Amino acid sequence: MLQYVIMNGILLVNHFLNGKKFNELHRHLVKSAKKQNIDLAIKTNLELALDKVNTDFVLLWDKDINLARRLEKSGVPVFNSSSAVAMCDDKARSYVELSGIVPQPKTLIAPKTYFDVDMSEFVDNAIGRLGLPLVFKECFGSFGEQVYLCRTREDVMSHITAKPFIMQEFISDSTGSDTRIEIVGGRFVSAVKRFNSDDFRSNVTNGATMTPVVPDNKMIETAIKACEALGLTFGGVDILDNGMVCEVNSNAHIINIMNSTGIDIAPVIFDEITERLK
Repeated sequence: MLQYVIMNGILLVNHFLNGKKFNELHRHLVKSAKKQNIDLAIKTNLELALDKVNTDFVLLWDKDINLARRLEKSGVPVFNSSSAVAMCDDKARSYVELSGIVPQPKTLIAPKTYFDVDMSEFVDNAIGRLGLPLVFKECFGSFGEQVYLCRTREDVMSHITAKPFIMQEFISDSTGSDTRIEIVGGRFVSAVKRFNSDDFRSNVTNGATMTPVVPDNKMIETAIKACEALGLTFGGVDILDNGMVCEVNSNAHIINIMNSTGIDIAPVIFDEITERLK
């Protein structure tokens, strides 16, 4: 009689993010894990903030970096790691870590401030180097939020708060268009072409459509290098039409890609985690 080794895991999600698409993703991950003899329990960051953890691994589908690091220091393997998620979550840090490794749009990082200050000098110099229009991004944000196309100096100034931000050159040839490439364990898994005719951002949340695509070897190599540089076990890399990396996602929404390509990334992720825990 065959004996199956059951592995226990925790799917760590955010307590305060609820909704159909999140719940659908979480159920899918649990179902996929079960097929591979992994008992995956859903726990929120609020629950784990109050409880100790006894599990074989944690699948971090959140950005609670401090909690993830605490779990790691207690001896629990976390995928993706707290450091990898932290680098992806901060657009300024991502840019710095990827500099010299993969091509990126020209980017300027705003100097750190602790309260609202006059950024006029920095903005004027940035516009001189990047030109207009330019892309203004708060360093922390998801689903294309807090990302703005600024056509004038006044546009830029209107978005500045005490929150950290970056400004990037606008790649007009890739307006509303990019390629999302999914990498797991340093290997290409699937990709989609995303296009939005009504917005310069290509996020599906903002109305973009996606179609399956087979990227060329250079794009795949770029995506793999980006994930390796950031220490990602798995990740979604957004590459503009000119081959530059726009962003790297540690918690890409894999349901949309699965519905478009027919390729389920979840079992590939669990295979990689299982292999790394051997």
